Amino acid sequence: QVQLVESGGGLVQPGGSLTLSCVASARTFSDYALGWFRQAPGKEREFVAAISWTGRNLYLTESVRGRFTISRNDAEKAIYLSMNALKLEDTAVYYCAADEEWDGSNWYRPPKYWGQGTRVTVSS
Repeated sequence: QVQLVESGGGLVQPGGSLTLSCVASARTFSDYALGWFRQAPGKEREFVAAISWTGRNLYLTESVRGRFTISRNDAEKAIYLSMNALKLEDTAVYYCAADEEWDGSNWYRPPKYWGQGTRVTVSS
């Protein structure tokens, strides 16, 4: 069982930056691939980014490539989503997720473990 706790959400202006954090309670953090999903108001949840067990492989959805980066710190049992050049359409609740399995792309089969989410609002 893995518990995930996100933080770092908030209100930011278009073009601004924000970094989300997710801390995991996993016994062996390196057993898990981790990632971020988001759900905008009135829309379905969508994949944002994922990082492999070793941290060597990353995958980001096309709409955030070049603006967002994902990283992990195994010593801290944490992952991060650094978001730059934020747009109005990035407004959503962002969820951290983890699973022992990952397909190397957009996690077609949803991960097993989820955090409670942190809200990001991009507004002028």
